[in-house]
Amino acid sequence: MAEETKVLLINDNDATRHDLETVLSFVGEQVVSASSANWHSTITEAVSKPQQVCLALINDCQQLDTLQLLKDLHAWEPGLPFVLIGEQQLPEQLDADLQSRITATLSEALTHQPLLDAIHKSKLFHEHYNRLRDFGGVRDYNMFRSLVGRSDPIQRVRHMMGQVANTEVSVLITGESGTGKEVVARNLHLNSARADKPFVPINCGAIPRELLESELFGHEKGAFTGAISSRVGRFELADGGTLFLDEIGDMPLTMQVKLLRVLQERSFERVGGVKTIQTDVRILAATHKDLEKMIDEGEFRQDLFYRINVFPIEMPSLRERATDVPLLLNELITAMEAEGRGSVRFNSGAIASLCRHNWPGNVRELANLVERMAILHPHGIVGLEDLPKKFLHLSDQEINEASLSATSLSQNSPSENSSTAAQSVVPIQGLSSSVSSSSGSGSPGFLPPDGGSLLPLHGLDLKEYLANLEKDLIEQALDDSGGVVARAADRLHIRRTTLVEKMRKYQLQRRQTEAEVGAESESKLESEDQQKADAASSSHEDPDQAASA
Repeated sequence: MAEETKVLLINDNDATRHDLETVLSFVGEQVVSASSANWHSTITEAVSKPQQVCLALINDCQQLDTLQLLKDLHAWEPGLPFVLIGEQQLPEQLDADLQSRITATLSEALTHQPLLDAIHKSKLFHEHYNRLRDFGGVRDYNMFRSLVGRSDPIQRVRHMMGQVANTEVSVLITGESGTGKEVVARNLHLNSARADKPFVPINCGAIPRELLESELFGHEKGAFTGAISSRVGRFELADGGTLFLDEIGDMPLTMQVKLLRVLQERSFERVGGVKTIQTDVRILAATHKDLEKMIDEGEFRQDLFYRINVFPIEMPSLRERATDVPLLLNELITAMEAEGRGSVRFNSGAIASLCRHNWPGNVRELANLVERMAILHPHGIVGLEDLPKKFLHLSDQEINEASLSATSLSQNSPSENSSTAAQSVVPIQGLSSSVSSSSGSGSPGFLPPDGGSLLPLHGLDLKEYLANLEKDLIEQALDDSGGVVARAADRLHIRRTTLVEKMRKYQLQRRQTEAEVGAESESKLESEDQQKADAASSSHEDPDQAASA
């Protein structure tokens, strides 16, 4: 059973601290609040060990310098992540160890979703830090976009990475293009004893065969035509660190022989040179090809294969973990917003259709789609009708129902009876089950079918999971219903007053429709015209009436 964790809230303003504590309690977190002066005594009374605190939320520290507070917290629990709210007085060149523990920085005008995202990322950091601590030799666990997900395949990958990261063995990462093989390699490096040394990647398939040897081992001046000066190779650049050989299956056989010798002897000579250079690098390799089949066909050396394939990690394709598509969408959009490249949202119908897509380009293809939709529909909501044709995988009936729903929502006024419109909307439950039933074993649906495993390998925080799920479903219902609360409530099969309470709990604001914005503007203009008319009428009053008044 997972151990209960608490959030440490540090704020020197009593009123603000109380408000933040209320917000955190609403989202289901157990909170221990304190001022910056007495946080240590307060938290040690509340927990039996530091590992029970999953996050320190820091805001408005007046009694103690923020930098000193971070140092004290880090000394108390090295695996404690920090979320900072508002402007903090911190040096520009913050210690890397402390900087890596700041998982999020939020604005004073706190909103619901960024807070939930920050808590989620902090808990992941805390969970992985403790897991790596159990293996010994802890290194920072950095989150990468293509490793986001709760499906069993990606959980297994993260578990294997935790096992091998802090070793010196060679790792072969296999999988289709776009699954994130280089992301895994960088993560392994950053969580190894070589993290403070160089990580040097080289794509063996992107460099002409005649230049690959020079790229790897360097060359001396005059070694070949055009070599006007000496050049350091990738092995020298990566000395003490990690060399990542991407697409090693494209390496020619003659080069494979030379690479094998370097891996065995731990030394090499530059092209055109005679001086032996010692090398200390960890080899990580990746390929989308079947190397064992290439060995049978005489295209890859078996002895080299055994050298690089000490610990294999196979990256799952996106179609094998289609249940992660909603989480990946959220992460990609969050990253895009953080980089100032726009924003976009997808309604439930679009998400269900994307979960059925085969994704030949994997996460790279999904990222491409998100950026394209953000350009075509900036800050808008992408529905089925907005998706490119190849991403439409719902039946004609489902597409017609979704189109009819959108049409009825745009034409009917908010005051009309919403029960008829609600009947034309495809329920999320229906979409989920239809995706699961029709996608087959090769393409999981939006939600796993009955009997499938929903629980990740290492468990989850059920309260947080259900709160996030409820909040996301409410947002989708509001988006699909054009912001009409009554219709969203009908979609969710709850009373309107219940939905209003939940919206208040999650601090959700319904979006105004264009008709409402227009009506509001028209009403404002009518009010201004009436005021002008009253003023004009007052100025032309009968003098006798004015005198008597």
